[in-house]
Amino acid sequence: MLNWLESLPLSVWVHESPSVWAQPTVLTLHTMGMAVLVGATWVLDLRILGISRNVPLSAFRWTFGAVAVGLIVNLITGVLLFMGRATTWGTAFPFLIKMILVVASAATLLPIRSYVLHGDPDQRDVSSRVRLLAIASILTWAGAITTGRLLAYLVP
Repeated sequence: MLNWLESLPLSVWVHESPSVWAQPTVLTLHTMGMAVLVGATWVLDLRILGISRNVPLSAFRWTFGAVAVGLIVNLITGVLLFMGRATTWGTAFPFLIKMILVVASAATLLPIRSYVLHGDPDQRDVSSRVRLLAIASILTWAGAITTGRLLAYLVP
């Protein structure tokens, strides 16, 4: 299956085309999607951890739309980037770690989202459970980004 993914015309075009619309654009969009996804998540996480405590949590509801856009962009571009190196990355331990960290990061967002969207609109105090989720979110996103960047050096 991994060989099949690598041989698909779309994969070959993205990874072998000299066009600026191929690999450079996909990689740029992946980076921008990550900036939006992780940036919006960290804005919310930092508020939960006490930065701008005077601003109610309801003021941060906008972050979920930004996170959704960033996640969709990164899912699409991530699959395109993976397809070109499927046989290498599909069996590489660092890539598996990255994917586990991405899933763990996204999983922390679900209970945080519920807490923010269904809580008191003027809520300023945050439970210790949600603060722990915010810390876990920051750490897992940092780990996913670091592991993803290290793939270029750790996986031949």
